[in-house]
Amino acid sequence: MRRFSRFIVMASVVGMLSGCSLAFDASTLGVKVSMAEDAGQPRQGTEFQVSKKAVFLFFGVLTASNPRLDNVLGSQLLDGSEVQHLEIKVRSRWSDILVSVLTVGLVVPRSVTFHGYVVPEDGGSAP
Repeated sequence: MRRFSRFIVMASVVGMLSGCSLAFDASTLGVKVSMAEDAGQPRQGTEFQVSKKAVFLFFGVLTASNPRLDNVLGSQLLDGSEVQHLEIKVRSRWSDILVSVLTVGLVVPRSVTFHGYVVPEDGGSAP
């Protein structure tokens, strides 16, 4: 019985530590994506900013809704274009915290903002 209780405690700790985590994989986009930038390099292309919601259940243990990077950026990309200087910000706004408190942690929303520049293949400004 003592061994079972240790297992339950360890499983709970692992579940709590992995709760509300998001992973973004740019390799599935099919276009070049860069997140780093050289110091002093001017930013080129058309700027975009898209905000989505991620929703977690049961204190963040289960994911109900996860903003997918390919769905978000798919509408921004044209043939041969690439994304440069991609920034992804995940935060809890006051409305997200309010929902979490009112549902006693059963529903935990997070705001995810994607910001970057779409650069066409020729390196100029996108139309």
